[in-house]
Amino acid sequence: MDCSRWKMGFHLMPPTGWLNDPNGLCQLRGTYHVFHQYSPAWPAPDAPRGWGHFTSRDLVTWEHHGMVVQPDTADEASGSYSGCAVVMPGAAADGGDALRLYYTGNVKEPGDFDYIRTGRRAAQILIESDDGMALGPKRVILRNADYPADCTCHVRDPKVWRDGDGWWMILGARDVEDRGLILLMRSKDGVLWTSAGEVRSPEPFGYMWECPDRIVLDGRVHLSFCPQGMEGLPWSNGMRDQSGYVPMPDGTDLSVPGASVDVRAFRRWDAGFDFYAPQSFTDETGRTLLIGWMGVPEPPFDSAPCGLTWCHCLTVPRVLTRLADGTIAQLPAPELERLREAEEPLAVPGTMVLPGRRADIELAGIEGPLRLTLDGGLQIAFDGRELSCTFIGDACRPDGIGAGRTRRLVPLESLSSLRVLVDGSAVEVFAEGGRAVMSTRWFPVADALSVSLDGCCASARAWSMGDGMPDPAEA
Repeated sequence: MDCSRWKMGFHLMPPTGWLNDPNGLCQLRGTYHVFHQYSPAWPAPDAPRGWGHFTSRDLVTWEHHGMVVQPDTADEASGSYSGCAVVMPGAAADGGDALRLYYTGNVKEPGDFDYIRTGRRAAQILIESDDGMALGPKRVILRNADYPADCTCHVRDPKVWRDGDGWWMILGARDVEDRGLILLMRSKDGVLWTSAGEVRSPEPFGYMWECPDRIVLDGRVHLSFCPQGMEGLPWSNGMRDQSGYVPMPDGTDLSVPGASVDVRAFRRWDAGFDFYAPQSFTDETGRTLLIGWMGVPEPPFDSAPCGLTWCHCLTVPRVLTRLADGTIAQLPAPELERLREAEEPLAVPGTMVLPGRRADIELAGIEGPLRLTLDGGLQIAFDGRELSCTFIGDACRPDGIGAGRTRRLVPLESLSSLRVLVDGSAVEVFAEGGRAVMSTRWFPVADALSVSLDGCCASARAWSMGDGMPDPAEA
């Protein structure tokens, strides 16, 4: 089968190999940097895991620079794992802004270990750069002995920020009672760190909290994290790994001693099939942007059928805003509209075929129930109470276009607007101004995109989309 139809044009995907968590997101001297977990030798057994690197000047056209952080020291022999970036104003040799990258070096010792309580080393590593491209030497700043005694060996994914003259770091962790928590560290210079306490929930909420992030919107601090061990909860769809956020109490920051997380207020970032490990950053215009991995650990469905030479992608950059009820709305960065090409009106109701496999679909003034069906197999529907994303008929079979995906839904009181981004093998759904979001991979077989609409709306438009990631050989 010709798999070229599954190549994406505005979702960041690896040129070859495996991609997962976004790392080190930032804008430095006008350039956007998206580092990511990367195994270019995948699917080879034990393929080395490090950081890949994308750059863009406009969030539209991207260039990939290969594997730029290699697991090439004794403190990261089993992988250069996830981390973050901090822009350092005026710290470069030329007086411009510089960059610090913080990440976890993972080491699994040979032997008969469980790699939870024994046999694993988790070092936090710092790299500095004057321009985000030429990376300096690696320095280990934290080791296992620096973490609290009640922690297992699972400590990873640093998120670092500055507050006045102080530096703060949060780390995802698992304690000896198999409860997830956040470790808090503080520093005067971002290099020498000391423990500053723990952030917990009063009741257990998963056995490990990965990929922590601190997001501030309208002065309110939110903790974003990925709890593991959630498969038994009624809203988890039987999935072990979830991703969401919790607002901290008004006026409370994560650096407040003894800060507690009310997990009853946990909200998923994305209610679809494929979303995990998001990371946020604030760009030079002051916007807060979020990018997630369009994948999940250990899924019951496929993300690389037909012997693909690459696996996974990232979401489009999403602009975050805080709604009156505390929900964080997510909408595609408006720069993506520059990729719009020919506009096609959609018949309501009716079916049309768009050329190629990339489209931006917008519905406004929706009244009542609605069904939007792509290629006769992926149905996005609203019934007055819930928004659903369903692979119908043979599409949900392991060998169908959903590659084993079935149905996801999210409660939604009303639906007046819907935007759907289709990009090769990725679909992102933004409902009601970004109040509800659902993402999925799919693997259609048609060369063109069929769009069927059943319902009532004042406006229904679609655009074919261009390619922001041309192959180097075509550039």
